[in-house]
Parts: sequence; C-alpha cells; structure tokens
Amino acid sequence: MSNKFALSDLTIQANAQPKNQRVYGETMTSGTDKSTPSAANTPDATPGSGGDQTTPDTLTLPAHVAGSGALDRLVDTARDYARAAASDNTLKAYARDWAHFSRWCRMKGTEPLPPSPEMIGLYLADLARPTGRAPALSVSTIERRLSGLSWNYGQRGFALDRKNRHVATVLAGIKRKHARPPVQKEAILAEDILAMVATLHFDLRGLRDRAILLIGYTGGLRRSEIVSLDVHKDDTPDSGGWFELFEKGALLKLNAKTGWCEVEIGRGSKDQTCPVHALEQWLHFARIDFGPVFVATSRDGSRASEARLNDKHVARLIKRTVLDAGIRSDLPEKERLALFSGHSLRAGLASSAEVDERYVQKQLGHTSAEITRRYQRRRDRFRVNLTKAAGL
Repeated sequence: MSNKFALSDLTIQANAQPKNQRVYGETMTSGTDKSTPSAANTPDATPGSGGDQTTPDTLTLPAHVAGSGALDRLVDTARDYARAAASDNTLKAYARDWAHFSRWCRMKGTEPLPPSPEMIGLYLADLARPTGRAPALSVSTIERRLSGLSWNYGQRGFALDRKNRHVATVLAGIKRKHARPPVQKEAILAEDILAMVATLHFDLRGLRDRAILLIGYTGGLRRSEIVSLDVHKDDTPDSGGWFELFEKGALLKLNAKTGWCEVEIGRGSKDQTCPVHALEQWLHFARIDFGPVFVATSRDGSRASEARLNDKHVARLIKRTVLDAGIRSDLPEKERLALFSGHSLRAGLASSAEVDERYVQKQLGHTSAEITRRYQRRRDRFRVNLTKAAGL
C-alpha cells in the first residue's frame, strides 16, 4: 500500500457531493442511499444543525408503528434506560466531543453527518498537531474523542467504522509517532493519609471529610463511587451503592465500572484512623439515616444538608489536605497539586497494603493482576528474577 494515502487518498466528501444532492435529512435528487437514515427516523439531525443533541432522547417509535399511551410510556422508559447506559460525566464528555467536531466541520465547510471516514481521519490528524499556542492533544485524549464520535453517531442511527483505513491508519500513525508512557498520579501512602486526616477539624465538615478520605483510601474507591453511596438500597434514583455495618467492619455494595461488586472495609487498630468508626461518627452527628451518605454542610460546618456532594469535592479535598499536611514539600505548590488526584487514593492502597496481590486486585475491582501492578508505585519489580531462574 502506498504511503501517499494520508495526502492523496483522503478526499473531502463535501466537495465531492453533487450540487443538487443534500448531504443529510433531505431528498436526494441524484439517488437515495437506503443505508442512510432519513430525517424522520433521526429527529435530532436537522439539516445544517449537525445534530447537536447528544442525549438518548431521540429514541422514538418506528415510523410505521402508530403511537399509543402504552407505547409512549414504554418509549419514555427506554429513554431512561438509555440515559443510564453511561455516567453523567461520560455523557457530558461525549457532548463536548460532538460540539467540538461539529464546529470543526463547519469551519472546514462541511457537515458532521453522515459520517465520513475521510473527514474523521483529517480531524484526528488536526488534533495531533499543535496549532498556534495550543499544544497537540495526547494520544489518549484523541482516542477518547474518537470514542465520543462513535457514540454520538450511534445515537443518530449511524455506524462509524473505526477499522476504515482512513481512520485506522491515521490513528495508528499518531500512536506510533506521539505515544508516550502514561503519566501516573502520585500514590498517597499510609503515613500520608494519616497526616492528611490530622489536618481536619472536628466539626461536621471535618468529620465528613475524614470519613471520605479513610473510606476512599481503605476501599480503594473512585471519586464517583465515594459520593454515590447511599445509606440503604434504593434510597435515591442516582444511587451508586449502599453499605452495611458489622462488628468487624463495613460491607459496601457498589455499582462499579465492571458491574456490581462488594468491597469489604475492616475496622482499624484504633478509632482515630479507623474508616468504619469515622463513617459512624459522621452519620451519627450529621443525623443521616436515609439517602446520600456524603452531603454538603453549612458554611460554618455545623449543619448537614440533603444535597449529595459532587465528586469534584473529593479531588479538591485531596489537594487541599496534601498541601496542609506538607506532603512533597520539596516541590513547588503547583507541581504538588498536579501530582495528586482522586486516583491517588486507589494507588495508595495498592502500594501500601502488605498483602497478597490478589486481595488488592479484588478490592480495586481489577480484571487482571497486570492492571493492579500499574497502581503499585513501590512494589519490588525484581522479586521474581528470571535471569537467575534461567541459570545465569
């Protein structure tokens, strides 16, 4: 195959369209492609709009089926399930991806619909090169953008063929030329989490934040998993799980990325650092016995509200307590803040727990030991020495 593909084979379909042929959603006087959905079947894809709606609200009855009260209610139910297929943060990211691609298409004199592998290949190439003061996007961000486009096209009744040579070979070239090892966040180790907890006050806000840090750390939880916890099963529609308290610890039942799972958090050796005790103290003094576990507090930290915390609070809490505890004080403040995030809790547990690797893997919900090892920042990489095992 010729290496001239990127320049000679990438054709702009908008310029190749006959002048009397509409791109999408209108009658094509030069012939109709039966594989292309009509505007009636994709109400979000109005001509010239780029179909900017990115929610599953476009699910409708087939055109040949007469509507009724029962069917309309089923459509609403199906839309609710479709919205639950991805998290709110994922849907927001996909919406931004589509808005960016639609704007890029309009600037290039074309439309985002129907999907054109040639134009998407050019779009990926544009993302990979710096423009002016804006740096090129990372490979992982470009792949994420492509996933967002695939999802958006699927919601509009189209299929984006990511294996098409115009897309696949450009992406492969970007990976080969620009791929870098992933940047990992610093792990919060056992001594670090103790120092961070020690900076918190003992008002309601301090009790809540102490429980967040200790539960998140010992459970190896993601930010979203921490704030989505409810007291009981089915307390709220947006619940991501609940917990049960036992004499020896707490059992969390979470709707994680890989599906429902159970996370056991044992009691600590003393109340000051025990995650279960911290959770009990917060619930008791905040008088929470129903609904979200972690909620906002008043400005003076004396009253708990009913509003569930946003997961961004966890990230801000980690960064603030890292600074207050003087962790990595050898670095400038800006670099210290960039080193730590919500993922630092999971990496910290994986790096600090002196137990068999399979137990850490289960706690973090990883499907393989290799993924778990990526979180272990200070493991002995040469514990198994194949050189000596081979007799050398």
